[in-house]
Amino acid sequence: MKKLIVALIAMCIGAAAFSQKLDLGVKAGVNFSQISDIDNLSNKTGFQAGVFAGIKFGDKIGIQADVLYSQQGAEFNASKFDLNYINIPVVLKVYLIKGLNLQVGPQFGFIVKDEVYQINYGGGLGKIDAEKSAISGVVGAGYDFPFGIRLDTRYSFGFTDVLGYTKSKNNVFSVALGYSFL
Repeated sequence: MKKLIVALIAMCIGAAAFSQKLDLGVKAGVNFSQISDIDNLSNKTGFQAGVFAGIKFGDKIGIQADVLYSQQGAEFNASKFDLNYINIPVVLKVYLIKGLNLQVGPQFGFIVKDEVYQINYGGGLGKIDAEKSAISGVVGAGYDFPFGIRLDTRYSFGFTDVLGYTKSKNNVFSVALGYSFL
């Protein structure tokens, strides 16, 4: 009996998902990142690229999840602060008028490469390990053009510390262009 109930629920969810508008595609863009609460750091420009999948429920609401390779960090004249993440933002999209949407949601990041160095007392550079994961909030806006072209602008603000012994957090402004296959 339990298997029958689970099968019926799965069929209902599957039918509901396929009756909505599915959205699959690729995107790439530029990041302007900074690390908060550390003196003498300036913005770093990097790129992001990946895939997205979404479902639109009617004309006004949708959900989109991305899997993005993202270069982040900061510039510093005497050391290096390069952070490369796999970020997974999951945003609620509220459509105001045809194509124009506002976005809000969480982002989960997993570091794939970190190069963080600081000046030691002897004058050399010492490597520091960044935290292996990060949680951020995302707010943004986007526009869905005809023929599958998408433009997204987002700002992500970190909730977790980049380095365990500081209160430093990732803050990233990004602009990305995408193409939807469906």
